[in-house]
Amino acid sequence: MRILLVEDEVSLANAVKKILEQQGYVVDAVNNGRSAVDYALGAKYNLIILDVMLPEINGMEVLKTVRKQNLSTPVLMLTALSALSDKVTGLNHGADDYMTKPFETEELLARVGALTRRTGDIIMNRIEYKDLSLDLNSAVLSCGNESVQLSHKEFGVIKVLLYNPTMMITTESIIENVWGSESEATDNNVEVYISFIRKKLKYLGSKVTVRKLQRLGYRLEVT
Repeated sequence: MRILLVEDEVSLANAVKKILEQQGYVVDAVNNGRSAVDYALGAKYNLIILDVMLPEINGMEVLKTVRKQNLSTPVLMLTALSALSDKVTGLNHGADDYMTKPFETEELLARVGALTRRTGDIIMNRIEYKDLSLDLNSAVLSCGNESVQLSHKEFGVIKVLLYNPTMMITTESIIENVWGSESEATDNNVEVYISFIRKKLKYLGSKVTVRKLQRLGYRLEVT
């Protein structure tokens, strides 16, 4: 199952992401409200974990915005705001559950499990887009009868792109999701692995390639 985590505190975001990934969830992490709206509306998630006090657009506004677009994905508010009025506001804006910081790992996982079960989906082990298929267990990328083994970083980069095939993914987002928010990875690191992926897509004979949008990021494109 796939979760969107929206948290601007880097250390907490990394900790929650690690906890969820250890349980088999696929996690996209963003750190501001504007990106949260773009990701929530641009891809399919089983759950959104949403902080309230966010830069650019606060969590309550994010929630109102996506609900106005008829997005029905369950939302778990995870915030330091513990007043009853804050909880009521969040629930009235369309949140499905409300959890305050600090929290216990067991309770977080229990609430996440309860909310994701409502969607009726199973944990996916494969991503498919156009003529490509990525096995999430073996990190093997396939096209027709051809397949190739990906390295750890290649797997991370192509996974981010395949989960958001119609979206432009910023270099910063790729670094955050593949290398981690506190890494020293740069645009050059991303470009190196993008070049590796392009070569493997060409080897596979895929119609899909990775296009670089100057100073913006990357997007999958069908030739």
